Amino acid sequence: MPFKLQEEVEYKFITPKLYKVILLNDDFTTFDFVIKILKEVFYKTEEEAINLTIKVDREGEAVVGIYPYDIALMKVDKTHKLAKERGFPLRAKIEEE
Repeated sequence: MPFKLQEEVEYKFITPKLYKVILLNDDFTTFDFVIKILKEVFYKTEEEAINLTIKVDREGEAVVGIYPYDIALMKVDKTHKLAKERGFPLRAKIEEE
């Protein structure tokens, strides 16, 4: 009779920490540019982008997405790069969820 070894393996799935990307209000960046950023960088619909832009304007900031750290950082960097290219002071920040 052949010897059979049975081994139990326990798998643990580790979910990465998530981070909020927060867009900050300023008095110089145009609504149109903020909407463009929200659509192109954060893949928001026109309606979502408009609503978030209004929230940023009224409340001073708004969470525009929740991502793993590397993706959140990439989106913040891209936002800053595009804003700088257009001469706007638009800023975003990352906070742990």
